[in-house]
Amino acid sequence: MTKFHQFDAVIVGAGGAGLMAALHASKGCNTAVISKLYPTRSHTGAAQGGIAAALNNMGDGDSWEFHMFDTVKGGDYLADQDSAEILAKDAIDAIIELEHMGLPFDRTPDGRIDQRRFGGHTANFGERLVMRSCKAADRTGHMILQTLYQQCIKQKVRFFDEFFMVDLLMNGNTCVGCVAIEIATGEVHVFHSKALMIASGGFGKIFKVTSNAVSLTGDPVAAVYRRGLPLEDMEFFQFHPTGIYKLGILLSEAARGEGSVLINGKGERFMEQYAPSVKDLAPRDLISRSIMSEIRAGRGIDGKDYVYMDFRPETINKFKSGPGGKEVTREHLEKSLPEIIEFVRVYMGIDPMEHPVPIQPTAHYAMGGIPTDNEARVLDANEKVIPGLYSAGECACVSVHGANRLGTNSLVDLVVFGRRGGKEMVEYAKKTDFTALPKNSEAQVVAELESLRNRVRKDPKDGERVSTLRTAMQDTMQLNVSVYRTAESMAKAVADLAELKARYANVKIDDSGKIFNTDLLEAFELGCMLDLAECVARTALARQESRGGHAREDFPNRDDKKWLKHSLIWRNDGASNASLVPHGKYQFGERPVRLGRFEPKERKY
Repeated sequence: MTKFHQFDAVIVGAGGAGLMAALHASKGCNTAVISKLYPTRSHTGAAQGGIAAALNNMGDGDSWEFHMFDTVKGGDYLADQDSAEILAKDAIDAIIELEHMGLPFDRTPDGRIDQRRFGGHTANFGERLVMRSCKAADRTGHMILQTLYQQCIKQKVRFFDEFFMVDLLMNGNTCVGCVAIEIATGEVHVFHSKALMIASGGFGKIFKVTSNAVSLTGDPVAAVYRRGLPLEDMEFFQFHPTGIYKLGILLSEAARGEGSVLINGKGERFMEQYAPSVKDLAPRDLISRSIMSEIRAGRGIDGKDYVYMDFRPETINKFKSGPGGKEVTREHLEKSLPEIIEFVRVYMGIDPMEHPVPIQPTAHYAMGGIPTDNEARVLDANEKVIPGLYSAGECACVSVHGANRLGTNSLVDLVVFGRRGGKEMVEYAKKTDFTALPKNSEAQVVAELESLRNRVRKDPKDGERVSTLRTAMQDTMQLNVSVYRTAESMAKAVADLAELKARYANVKIDDSGKIFNTDLLEAFELGCMLDLAECVARTALARQESRGGHAREDFPNRDDKKWLKHSLIWRNDGASNASLVPHGKYQFGERPVRLGRFEPKERKY
């Protein structure tokens, strides 16, 4: 039996963006949060290195203008500059707000918030490196989650933990809520809202080697897409350069901020060749391509497909790569990077204080997603606001990161635009009455879920297995839509995904029950990922240039004349409701980049 709930504001996702939005929305209206996970297990907790804000606590002359410039330049000039200005300005107030909430930032000797270097962070418009990343050791995201969750509990935000969103509810052009499944019971819940925000994070599990948790399958993003709304800049997916070899588990840029260096099979610090001014603290897209270039040239470790990240104190001191060129000690690194060092010890079985660490690029962050304005309001293909629908965080595309996100700007994005969205939801809810739910609003998605649940495998060879199709999807995306791309490779991915979608129609599961039926939910997740993977592959194939995280070997140069624009893709098959079976009809669109004080230039580091 379906259960119904009514709230002024509903937020889907309990990471940094969702909790910040919920906190501010709850100060003015009745607010609920739907989360696939227990909130403090959200993926924001995996963010290690810090959160950027030009506090200038280290006395190195930082300012919000420099932060804005780095964001625009780092995004290869595809970022909307009004959004980048908001990010840089609001970051300062957001950090102070978090501090006042009780977030335990590291401190300088005189009691200020401590800051470290990060890739692409410079002063005086690229002249020199600057310390901009505010930090709590290398557990910054974890601390943000804990702090915001405590504040939301204080504000009496209603939490629906381990609820799985499966559909977006629309009445005409107005969002009126969502449908979710309670994982523990299998019961269907309809959430009727005045304002609904999608803040569900990324979808990196479409790739084989990824830093993303198993929960990051993009289900709410796919729900928006299946309602005929566009997704923006989906071709831009960031590969973080320092994932643990084969596993993809992230070793934060904080390690390079503390002086670690990248070493090839010849023992060379190879980033001196690719980015002579900032070296190992170049933007992530540049370093990932540099690593792959070294590997392709046979300069991987022992000729294999990885290089070393070396943060042994003697190596850092040899290259004088520590902050400010100062010598570092083992004690300093153990204090500054406790989680990173522990990851290496646990997952690699080596001590990074004694041995260099094998690393390779790992699929990390989606720059694209649900298009929004600066108040987190979702936009249609004509840039008109969808009443009642909001989005913030990695699943959204404001677009502040452009073609490549700078390190520590993700956490800033969460708190800045989560806060703006939460405040806007309050204003909207105050002046708006509840719009009626469509009749039998949940019937379509429930019927399709029931059909899927009842397709039980009676024979081990009967039907398609979710795990087989998921592995094939991840393999083709990893091989063909990775750090380097060509028309041939991406066309291969598109063809493979079309075949997998056809096979998905015959997918079967082993569990027909309702209680904790993760078999059913994984089948649903796979359908969502197939839709999103094809969006990524098709938009990448369409963009005939190289920019930021999108590097084409057949179009190696950036082409501002033809491609200084955002891409849009939306479902175009006449469907008026969500369908669990991935479709194959698309329409492409575009919108101009909002430029401003920084004209596009060649990106040198």
